[in-house]
Amino acid sequence: MDATTPGPLAADVLTRDDVRRALQEHDFAAAFTLIKKWGGLSQNRIAAACQLTPGKVSTIIKGQHQITSIEVIRRIADGLRIPGALLGLAPRPWESTPPDPRPADTPGERQPADDDVPWRPDATVALAGNLTRSDLVMDRRGASRALAAAAVTGTALLDPLEAWLQSAAASSRTRRVGRLGTRDVEQLEQTAQAFRRWDHQHGGGLRRKAVLGQLAEVAAALNEHQTDAVEGRLYRVMAHLSGTAATMAWDTGYQRRAQDYYRLALRSAHAAEDLIFGANVLAGMARQMLYRGQPQDALELVRLAQEGSRRVAGPRVRAMLHTREAWALAAMGRTAAFRRATEQAREALAATAAHDDEPYWIAYFDEAELAGVTGGRLLDLARQDRDHAEGAADHIRQALDRRGPEAARSHALDRIGLAECHFLAGDITGAVQETHRAADAATQTASARVRDQLGELYSYTVGHSKARAVRDVRDRLRDLLANR
Repeated sequence: MDATTPGPLAADVLTRDDVRRALQEHDFAAAFTLIKKWGGLSQNRIAAACQLTPGKVSTIIKGQHQITSIEVIRRIADGLRIPGALLGLAPRPWESTPPDPRPADTPGERQPADDDVPWRPDATVALAGNLTRSDLVMDRRGASRALAAAAVTGTALLDPLEAWLQSAAASSRTRRVGRLGTRDVEQLEQTAQAFRRWDHQHGGGLRRKAVLGQLAEVAAALNEHQTDAVEGRLYRVMAHLSGTAATMAWDTGYQRRAQDYYRLALRSAHAAEDLIFGANVLAGMARQMLYRGQPQDALELVRLAQEGSRRVAGPRVRAMLHTREAWALAAMGRTAAFRRATEQAREALAATAAHDDEPYWIAYFDEAELAGVTGGRLLDLARQDRDHAEGAADHIRQALDRRGPEAARSHALDRIGLAECHFLAGDITGAVQETHRAADAATQTASARVRDQLGELYSYTVGHSKARAVRDVRDRLRDLLANR
């Protein structure tokens, strides 16, 4: 069902006090029963609309299963066309987006498939121009389509990236003479660094358009014939800006668009012959796959990054890549392999004192970052075996003590993870305290990733309605999530 499809419920059903009360209290046993009664929908029809199985709907109606996932609640809202306000959610996209009479892929909007664009510098510049141009003029309908586009996985994602290991093909086209000098490039490099620092500190996509505008300017400069020295640095700037644009798109919920910019960043690093930053881009793509529940794809991306950068990567980059590998292994349940990769990351990071020439963008990866990432992965394991919860909490506390709140997105994710550790350990009092701290931290960032993790944390507060403190913190999380 998309934004143009009418809902299955008659309008008067949602005006009934009993239906509205059940929805507002997230009492889906009562809500589904009343929808069957007053809306005339069968359990099968409810299940199909909400992307649930009929058996699951049956257990919900019987009170044998509670819906605790915000994501499932959103599916119910969208499938039955229940306004977000009735469920404590922000207005859903279909509430304000009028039907779009144009086909989803009108000829004028089609972009070439990524694997159809040759790995040649001039083709990369053209790709950057097309991508930024379409994003900068995107209207609300286009934004809704971009938000709904799913990330690419599997062979379609991985196979085209193999070309990163090959040398760039030469460009033979003629271009007008450019006039950028060393000072101009230095200013562009400083701007790219400033955007990257801002994104690391705050998260979210508030400055995404500014990054895209700068990226478009760099692409325009590369359309001219600059000196070799200037051109190489410009491709590196384009790679860094594209990487930041990818992170911002992801943080705004544009999963497919994030991949587009990650691939542009990888192509730009390839044109700049910057193997180390290319490995960093692949690591970013791997992290996105891990958040999307695709650990095998993530592991393939990390292995590709390690293969391409083996001879040039410094200790911090190697340590970061090992933690991405460990993350994928933990997600696959391979505990022994996870511990081996984590130890390799620790050994690599210990060698940083002898290397002071690593790129600025990897400076964030320090003992605090390693502790936070390790704690997060132990938390992944704790969801299957609660014996890991205490170790996860210890590592996350180390990250919080060393990192502080200045890295707002990472700080909020650490707080959320620590609260979940307390829930898993059965410490409800500690969990409530940490959840309030997590909520405080979440208000300091616009990151969609933080909101998603808050949604996961919300599920732990369901089922403890007798405890006033839990009810209060659950209400607070609902208020925060409703603004999404």
